[in-house]
Amino acid sequence: MPVVPALGPEQRARAWSELAEESFEVLVVGGGVTGAGVALDAATRGLRTALVEARDFASGTSSRSSKLFHGGLRYLESFDFGLVREALHERDLSVTRLAPHLVKPVPFLYPLTRHWERPYVTAGLTLYDALARVGALSTPLPPQRHLTRTGARKLFPALRPDSLVGAVRYYDAQADDARHTLGVVRTAAAYGATVLNSAAVVAFTHAGGRVTGVRVRDVETGAETDVRAEVVVNATGVWTDDIQTLIGGRGRFHVRASKGVHIVVPRDRINGETGLILRTEKSVLFVIPWGSHWIVGTTDTDWDLDKAHPAASRADIDYILENVNKVLAVPLTHDDITGVYAGLRPLLAGESEITSQLSREHAVARPMPGVVAVAGGKYTTYRPMAADAVDAVAADVTRAVPPSVTENVPLVGAEGYHAMVNQLHGLSQRWGIPRFRAEHLLNRYGSETPEVLALAAGDRSLLEPVPGAEEYLMVEMVWGASHEGALHLDDLLARRTRISIETPHRGAASAEPVARAVAGVLGWDEERIANEVDSYAARVEAERRSQAEPGDQEADAVRVAAPDTRAVAVGRALV
Repeated sequence: MPVVPALGPEQRARAWSELAEESFEVLVVGGGVTGAGVALDAATRGLRTALVEARDFASGTSSRSSKLFHGGLRYLESFDFGLVREALHERDLSVTRLAPHLVKPVPFLYPLTRHWERPYVTAGLTLYDALARVGALSTPLPPQRHLTRTGARKLFPALRPDSLVGAVRYYDAQADDARHTLGVVRTAAAYGATVLNSAAVVAFTHAGGRVTGVRVRDVETGAETDVRAEVVVNATGVWTDDIQTLIGGRGRFHVRASKGVHIVVPRDRINGETGLILRTEKSVLFVIPWGSHWIVGTTDTDWDLDKAHPAASRADIDYILENVNKVLAVPLTHDDITGVYAGLRPLLAGESEITSQLSREHAVARPMPGVVAVAGGKYTTYRPMAADAVDAVAADVTRAVPPSVTENVPLVGAEGYHAMVNQLHGLSQRWGIPRFRAEHLLNRYGSETPEVLALAAGDRSLLEPVPGAEEYLMVEMVWGASHEGALHLDDLLARRTRISIETPHRGAASAEPVARAVAGVLGWDEERIANEVDSYAARVEAERRSQAEPGDQEADAVRVAAPDTRAVAVGRALV
């Protein structure tokens, strides 16, 4: 792999200059996994590529998913065999080749509540396994295994005996979605793409009936510049229609936002060794192992308010607790919840008025010359979505576009990962950290782990745990600011790490020490440190209020939309 540029302050200044001074063949708007995938696909096809994101990379849907790489077992019931087969291929490709350090197999139990369900579920999972093997380049995940009630409860003792008559175990995979998206962004940068977060598109430029570029505002300073591009790719997810309105004219499809809420509880609150998939009246509910926690979700409801701040309400949390407690011997309560997060799925609008019935297929369109839009789909299928979008770009660029090669392009940290796993003992000895910490780092940074630890060579205090978040080291915070484009505390506590959902204080107790650790990298003075800490605390408090107090969605959205440091930065710059 080419050298991966450090996404720090120096690179940010360089990227801004490149946007202002150079012409691009492809400009991607949107820094979620789809936009990042488009940038990587275009860059590896040799196209001069740029990516801009108004907030932080993965700050929307791509950090708020169920964190699964899966085929979507429930889509078999709607006969979406093509979607499931494609997703299973992408799952196995990521596990074995593209991102083995980030995407890991995980077993799930499918509890059977009636004996007659076993042949029905068996048929579905047999098809699921068969679709995974279609065109498989390597050994896929283990096949299904049937269990009695006793066998199922050995794997998952927390299940109430009367909640099942047996179960089927099957495998899917999971990943930290925000870290994975960041890996795609950084890999695109390694192959020459110019990438910039906190860079909002405020207008589109036109000439001769076609789009010729965009006007971008630096959200941190308020500065603006025009960016020239042969094609602009709208990969903004739930903001697709908003961007199309800004462009002018009508789009070829519309996107609806479906809100999905998840809760996070400590691992010791549910006694189990696998994940669970449960049927509900509306859809399915997952109980997913997540390090020292469980993720439980999700909901599926329409959302037409502030897309930047989807709110989890008390009713959403009650719905999740009610459904998971139907099968747990020891029920979960609100007091057990460590974290809550809400995200928006970008679903293609169709005939159905129920978001859970809308298709998870993706669509690519060319609404006008110089513009390609891509939307829909699911996280797992980001790579074929991106390839289809870049295929559509060919109609507008002035030279031949070669085929996609991303199926053979591992993400940063993947190459050498397996060899480094075999060297865990030496890694932990060299840096004086326990083996479990070295393993934790490898599963977050892959073969970049020695580079991360090297930041502590001159300051061993960086090898200490983050105050209030013992699972992470302070050196990870500095790496996030110096190499991964983090600009604010929220970027570090909510996406570069998941402290915001994994600790009872939701990151508030870690905010000040983290701010001081990265101040030197980001050039923060005492006033800026205080501003970042206060802003983060205000957001945590706003989220707590929305989740604790019964109320309507509009009130919840207002509570969550607390002032953030990006908005403060722009206001300060424009005064």
